Amino acid sequence: MGFFFLIIFPSYGQTDDGKLLKELQAATNANEHRLDVLEKKIDDVLWFHRVGDVAFIDKVYITGPPRANVKNPTAMGAKNPLKFWSYVFIPKKIDVNKKYPLVVLVHGGVHGDFSTYHTHIVRELMAQGYIVVAPEYRGSTGYGQSFWKNIDYGGLEVQDSEASRAYMVENYSFVDKNKVGVVGWSHGGLIGLMSIFQYPENYAVCFAGVPVSDLVARMGYHGDDYRKLFSADYHIGKTAQENVEEYRRRSPVWNVEKLQTPLLIHTNTNDDDVHVLEVETLIRALKAEGKKFEYEIFKDIPGGHSFDRIDTKQSREIRLKIWTFIAKYLNPPTPIKNLKDMEKAAYIMIQ
Repeated sequence: MGFFFLIIFPSYGQTDDGKLLKELQAATNANEHRLDVLEKKIDDVLWFHRVGDVAFIDKVYITGPPRANVKNPTAMGAKNPLKFWSYVFIPKKIDVNKKYPLVVLVHGGVHGDFSTYHTHIVRELMAQGYIVVAPEYRGSTGYGQSFWKNIDYGGLEVQDSEASRAYMVENYSFVDKNKVGVVGWSHGGLIGLMSIFQYPENYAVCFAGVPVSDLVARMGYHGDDYRKLFSADYHIGKTAQENVEEYRRRSPVWNVEKLQTPLLIHTNTNDDDVHVLEVETLIRALKAEGKKFEYEIFKDIPGGHSFDRIDTKQSREIRLKIWTFIAKYLNPPTPIKNLKDMEKAAYIMIQ
């Protein structure tokens, strides 16, 4: 037997109708965040099913800098450090009496999160003997609306990622503080780049895949909905036109003179999110500064923005290049040397 609910709204004038519409939209947004929290909790369980055979898995609650924007800065606790979660993956095969390299694996998305989308990447890193920490920096989805609105793109989120690195070095005796790399794609690539620009002494290597590189240019070729995520009053609060210097401050292309760390950049000519021209501008800027780094511009590889994160043979071949590059600087105990190693590490192999 079905149940039907009839919601009857009283008659309102035009002003009241507009107010009601805003209230309904706010309630809808709040419910969407509640669903995101539920989805995150489900995905957290999946980690143990998909990676638990090869890794010890934990999720730690740590702190970064205080919020960038506080409505009442004199309120109690307004200047307290912001709390956030980070995933920790430790290979089950390690000897805790030895030292192992650390990879800070930074997720992408304007309001993305670290999910089991990264399963095969994490399994590949576990097979090589890397310790992995993946920060759910401020603005990540899955932790409620308030945390979501703490976003600080290209700003304090970089310090959140750095706090995750520092936590691992300080709390795990088997982490080698001199062998730390940062790996990220898209927005995560931006955070990786800004990490080595701001904290060069803390990182031995960086891989930046299809990295967001120039927020000023990006505001020009993306639509209004995207731009509003940055100009929102809880975020930057102004458009790039209104405060171009603030957008430049948050962009790797305007910070290239700070590069000291070995770096590999990948981009793809059919990327439908971070346009290849944006990354090419970064590459040209690094060259103009006389910086030493490596890069590869791939030609129309299937997968577009995700071309080297998906599971095709071609994608795995490209990922092998990434692991080979960072291994030169982090020296993992069991590096992946070929596709067979990668398949054995991360995929179901039927003999």
